[in-house]
Amino acid sequence: MSHPEHPEHPAHAPHPAHAPHPQHAAHPEHPADAGRPEPPAPAAHRARFTLDPDFTVGPVDPRLYGSFVEHLGRCVHTGIHEPGHPAADAEGLRTDVLELVRELGVTVIRYPGGNFVSGHRWEDSVGPVAERPRRLDVAWRSTESHRFGLSEFMAFLRKLGPRTEPMMALNLGTRGVMEAMELVEYANHPGGTALSDRRVAHGDKEPFGIRMWCLGNEMDGPWQTGYRTAEEYGRLAARTARALRQIDPGLELVACGSSGRDLPTFAAWEATVLAETYDVVDHVSLHAYYEETDGDRDSFLASAEHMDVFIREVLATCDHVAARLKSPKRLTLSFDEWNVWYQRRPDPHPVEDWQEAPRLLEDVYTVTDAVVVGSLLITLLRHADRIAVACLAQLVNVIAPIMTEPGGPAWRQTTFFPFAQASRYGRGTVLDVRVTSPTHRTEKYGEVPLLHATAVRGEDGTLTVFAVNRDRHAPLRLDVALRGLDLVRVVEHSALADADPEARNTLEAPDRVVPHRVTGTVLDEGVLHALLEPMSWNVIRLA
Repeated sequence: MSHPEHPEHPAHAPHPAHAPHPQHAAHPEHPADAGRPEPPAPAAHRARFTLDPDFTVGPVDPRLYGSFVEHLGRCVHTGIHEPGHPAADAEGLRTDVLELVRELGVTVIRYPGGNFVSGHRWEDSVGPVAERPRRLDVAWRSTESHRFGLSEFMAFLRKLGPRTEPMMALNLGTRGVMEAMELVEYANHPGGTALSDRRVAHGDKEPFGIRMWCLGNEMDGPWQTGYRTAEEYGRLAARTARALRQIDPGLELVACGSSGRDLPTFAAWEATVLAETYDVVDHVSLHAYYEETDGDRDSFLASAEHMDVFIREVLATCDHVAARLKSPKRLTLSFDEWNVWYQRRPDPHPVEDWQEAPRLLEDVYTVTDAVVVGSLLITLLRHADRIAVACLAQLVNVIAPIMTEPGGPAWRQTTFFPFAQASRYGRGTVLDVRVTSPTHRTEKYGEVPLLHATAVRGEDGTLTVFAVNRDRHAPLRLDVALRGLDLVRVVEHSALADADPEARNTLEAPDRVVPHRVTGTVLDEGVLHALLEPMSWNVIRLA
């Protein structure tokens, strides 16, 4: 996680929770006012596209629905791990949080950082908990107890189930090749060596079998402990990758790409790093966070335009390096940090330095934020042919879809719903969607289409359309021509929208914002007809 302006004190400030507001009617003809019929949308407010199973983007890698657990604020402590909580199991894991993470549909979890990893000694996180050292975490100016470490993280994943795999980040900020090799041996070697036998002695007889490893975190960022130039990092990452492949050639390795498209080193960083690492890594990382600034909500709702260009530019750089090297290999992307994050807001929970598990980055998300998250998910799906992994940052409490109160309940933020629905229904093959849509002008991105959409065809022939109406005031009529898809009925149309754009879920009102059913969506002679409410995230399923 990065904050170029204030790396040690990222800031946010959620607005006060709004009083509960009655859900507006779900009927498509009355999206904002159940008591007054909405006049027909003008002809200009109509969008369309055509779907054909012969025109595809590519299959969805399930790991596109990943998340991120960093030792930052309350993500770990009083988030997923709280011994003594009424819902805690014998290992101190909060079972209410486990249940919500399963519902969220997370397929991979990146750990243990983030900025945290660049000052982290992996040895501190293993062995008897009572003997683990307390250390300063300079990344977030906190104190880390290490009560939750590598073994506890792997136990957390096992309880989530076999469909959630680990993605481990290595410290290449203040450490190097030898420490990376030692961690891989400790974690993955069956036994019979000093390090693997130490794991067995610590109570984990079976190896962890961690396949995916990040070669550092945001090494281009001046905020990163031990950050390096592209030349320095590229050579270190290449040496580390070759050493790890000597242990296990089948490991999946991620090189650090730019931690921001707006950094002055962007693109030149990737070109230099990949010139050193191209043949020994599998993916290159991207990180991006979005927020509404200066009241410019239309630009915020179009944030996916920035993400789309970012992805295309990184891919162009990857393919340029491949051409220079005469390599037939095509790298894929690990978009292993993305979300809405209000970095410019003052923190409502100011804390003193070196506290343990302070309240940091606890953004409370609105329905507007949820629509943007849905739009970002659409962009990731539209690039399914080249995105192998993506991680919503983070999982609990810290700019997260799940919130908890110490000793109290856990609940879903508004952003929980688009992710959970995409993970559940966005499995299969992404179809090529070429939208014809009215546009409007935004300050940051110029003219953008009001409709942002994609479609995923399941292996069973079902189809799910994910669509966002970026118009804050007017509904948008959608017509989708279906060719060769053998679909006969609309299973469901659900929408996340609200008459109050600042509506949010809180401790006091945890279910203020939830998806609601939309009626009136029909399939008629091979054409899907739907009305998308103003500023809404929509999931339309057909069978």
